[in-house]
Amino acid sequence: MGNLEKYRDIFTQLFHVNPKNLDSEFSFKNIDEWNSITHMALISELEDTFGIMFETDEILHFASYTNGIRLLKEKGVEF
Repeated sequence: MGNLEKYRDIFTQLFHVNPKNLDSEFSFKNIDEWNSITHMALISELEDTFGIMFETDEILHFASYTNGIRLLKEKGVEF
């Protein structure tokens, strides 16, 4: 399984959504289920899956599905 599939799976499992719904519009502003608890679960799962650590600033600015890909790329995760 590639990194994009792993990333998608984390979102589909945490937010119980169809992968087709994961796009630039999938953000904390548009998804009621994206609250502080699911946000921290998302961060934790991403760190465990990709073997990285987010800085506090990155955690605070992880605001959307597409933004997360950008942040992971900055951490050296290849998509």
